[in-house]
Formats: sequence, C-alpha cells, structure tokens
Amino acid sequence: MTTPVPGAARPAPATEAPRTDPEGIRHVLGRLEEPCYIVATPHGPGATTVRPGPHTRVLAALGPLPPERLGSSAFRTRHGVRLAYMGGAMAGGIASEDLVTALARSGCLASFGAAGLLPERIDRALRRFAAELPGLPWAVNLIHSPSEDALERDGVELLLRHGVRCVEASAYLDLTPHVVRYRVAGLRRGRDGRVEAANRLIAKVSRPEVAERFMRPAPQAVVADLLARGLVTAEQAELARYVPLADDITAEADSGGHTDRRPLTALFPALLETRDAVQRELRYPVPVGIGAGGGIGTPHAAAAAYAMGADYVVVGSVHQSCLESGTSEAARRLLAEAGLADCEMAPAADMFELGVELQVLKKGTLFPMRAKRLYELYQRYDGIEALPEKELRRLEEQIFRRPVAEVWQEVEAYFARRDPDQLRRAAAVPRRRMALLFRWYLGMASRWAVTGEADRTADFQVWCGPAMGAFNSWARGTYLAAPENRRAADVARHLLRGAAYAARVHQLALAGVRLPRSCAEYRPAPSAVEGGGR
Repeated sequence: MTTPVPGAARPAPATEAPRTDPEGIRHVLGRLEEPCYIVATPHGPGATTVRPGPHTRVLAALGPLPPERLGSSAFRTRHGVRLAYMGGAMAGGIASEDLVTALARSGCLASFGAAGLLPERIDRALRRFAAELPGLPWAVNLIHSPSEDALERDGVELLLRHGVRCVEASAYLDLTPHVVRYRVAGLRRGRDGRVEAANRLIAKVSRPEVAERFMRPAPQAVVADLLARGLVTAEQAELARYVPLADDITAEADSGGHTDRRPLTALFPALLETRDAVQRELRYPVPVGIGAGGGIGTPHAAAAAYAMGADYVVVGSVHQSCLESGTSEAARRLLAEAGLADCEMAPAADMFELGVELQVLKKGTLFPMRAKRLYELYQRYDGIEALPEKELRRLEEQIFRRPVAEVWQEVEAYFARRDPDQLRRAAAVPRRRMALLFRWYLGMASRWAVTGEADRTADFQVWCGPAMGAFNSWARGTYLAAPENRRAADVARHLLRGAAYAARVHQLALAGVRLPRSCAEYRPAPSAVEGGGR
C-alpha cells in the first residue's frame, strides 16, 4: 500500500465516457448524490458525473440532489427527521404502530391513527413508541370531535400524561380548548429568554380561514379559561401570546377520508399567501411551515409539491396499501387494484349529523351507496320508528343484516363505555337515536375493512383518495405493483428518489435540454431483488 506524500498533487479523477443511450442517461441522472453534466457528443447529448474538460461543450450542469435536500431544512430540524416526508394519520389504527415505527426508522415523521380508538389501545401504542423509538420522531393524531367533545378532551389528557411531543391535528372546523391546551401546556422560557414549544403541533386543514387560526397565537379568551381551570400555568398563558398555535400547516387537498377535495395547486398557494401575510404582521423568529398532502402518490406529484414551495409532503392513501398498515390483506388488495377514478364521497361516522362527508374507495364495495342511503333516511324521517315498513325491512335485511333492536343493544354498550352523554342526549330525541344507529353501520364498515370480515366485503369502508390510483398506475410493471411487496419505508424511498429525479429532469428542461420520455421517468426495478426493495 502506498502512503500519500503530503502536499503532492492528487491523481486526476477517473474518466467516464458520457452516456448517450436512454438507459445510460437514466443511470447517470439517478446518481442523485453526484453532480450531473449534459454534454454535446457526436452521438447527441450525453450524461456524465465527471466534470468535463475545457474542450467539451457543456449543455447543462446540475448539482447533487439527494432526497435529503428536498423540502425545508427547518422542518427537518424541528422534527428531528432526515427527510421532509410525513406519513399522515389514518384513523382506527390504520396508520399503525408498525407503520409509524417503519417510517421513523427510515428518517421520516409519521402520525399514529389514534382517532376512533379506545384509550387503552392508544395507551399501549404510546408505551410501545416510548420503548422502541427513543430519540426518533413520531406523532399522534388528534381529530376534531364536535359531537363527542369528551373524546377529544380525554385524548389530550392522555397525550399530555405520556409526554407526547408531536400531534397532528385534523378535521378541525374551528379551534377547541383541547387542541389549544395541548400546545400551550408545552410552552416554556428557554435559557436564552426565547419561547420554547415542547409540544409541537401540525394542523391538517383545507381552508385558509381555518389555517390562519392555527397560524396565529392561541385565542386569549380560550387561554384565560384554561388558566382559570388550572390546566395551564400563568407563565404558559403569557408565553402563548408570542408563538403560533401550530408549527406547521398541511394543505390537505384531494385526500382520502375527511377532505374538501380542493385541488392542491389552488389550495397550497392560498395557504402560502396566508402564512406570508401573518408572518409580515407577527414576525415570528421561525415562520410557520407549510406542507402538502392529498394526491401525493407519485414522484411527479411529490416533485410538484416541493416545486411549489412545500416544506414537506404528506402521504396517506398509498401507505394504507403497505404491509405495515393496520388494515386487512383483503382491503390492501382492493386498494392495489384501484384506478384514478375509483373513489367517491360518503357520509362520515364522526360528523354524520352535520352532513360531513369523507372520500372512500368505491371499487369492490357497496358502502358509498348504502351510506348515502342512510343519510337520506336521516334527513327525511324523524326517527327509526317513523321509517316505512319497506325501508325498515331493507335496512335490517340488506344493510344492518340484523334486527334494529340488536343493533341498538350494541350501540348502548359502545357509548356507555366511550361517551355516555351520547345516550342521554338520544333518550328523548328519536332522530338522534336513529343517527346513532346509522353511525353504528358507518363505524362497523370501517372495522370490517380493518379486520377483513369475509362476509362483509361489500360493506368495506376504505378511506382512499385518487393518489392511490395514481400510485398503482406508476408502479405497474414493477415489484411495487404487488401489495405483498409494498413496505412503507421502501415506498417512501422510491417516491423521494423519484421526486429528486423528476426535479433534475425539470431543471434540465429549464436549461433547454429536453430528454426523451424513455429516460425522463423514474421507475422502480421490475423485481424486488433488482430494486433493493427487500
């Protein structure tokens, strides 16, 4: 072995002939951690990672663009992640402990789908995260529950008791004392005098006016009430005046589950403009971050979000089709077969009386049609006793598939444990009682999908957005096409590397170099062995 002589000239780098064939160009562009040069050759444009000599005509030059550079460094620093990529929460534990763990260990942030779960199940999950993910990032979902205030209140109590440091707040129509309490209870004065927010909050919203409420400091009237009840300290109440309620705002576009189906290209700039106006007024030391979710199912979609200025991207529907998700194999197979147009809106169980809808899979299930029929009956009749005999028989035979009396027994047992006030309010109001019966079906339909209830496949409620169909189309012909090959960290890796690849192709186009489609598209390998997916 030869020892280098100090001060001696370093050997010249090895030469690399520019690649002019499509596969060669793809290979060079895919070496994201290295620079890329497009040069003129006798055979047309060629690509190389080696700096060209003085006599070579350079058509374009690109710096390294590893996935770690996508999005905002502020987001990565704030949440302690390597990648500006988040796995969004899917209720009922579909965004499972395994999913959160897999993404956390791969350098991403993921939110546990706590909505709809009983406290003891959430407690087990939080204990597992504390034991298995020390020092790694993770979040827990807190969903707005206007008809079940106690659930949201108790959820925050549990989060604070476990010292959960990051919450993804979703489906909020307005601020509640509970979400404000979570944020304010984590405020403290740092050694340098600055306000530190130990409890980080990411709000997923689809309306600028709701986003602005999270971008501003917590409402003083709400904070004063929390202080009066002893739920925050006087110092925390004072510090709440100087920080935004949320650290980050996710622009939730056309997503699965709760969604207003806003186009991301319309919603995201609106939230960006709102954030900038608030920042000019309040001058926070660190501006509120803005992320993009809904429709992120392909590298091009992720690249487009980053190009618009997204600090991070949020993926949901696609993760549900991964092995670590908390849904059944039967549901994952339905998701893997979904096309771009195979989604539909249906009534939401948690906000049924308000007429709120969520986006679900319609291919392979009758749930959307049946759920809409229940809402029609709720609007038309004053109670279950007012239903015509024909409608009652159809309800019991086709939808409930059991007598109404049996269903009500289950409803009583469920709410007696979860939220007894619901039963008290329904006792004197037949229409409210009917709503609880119908919510039984809506809730069970999502549970049947999670457990893979074989004789209830036609009633599966599978939350899903068009990103799922887009991902399936992009993955066709690769090892990711089969649901048994879909692992969350692997999917995240390909989406991000593909996004960086797409960004490079776009940079070349802006420089006047347009590549043929055969080498402009990032694709995983046909087999898992070739793609390093296992």
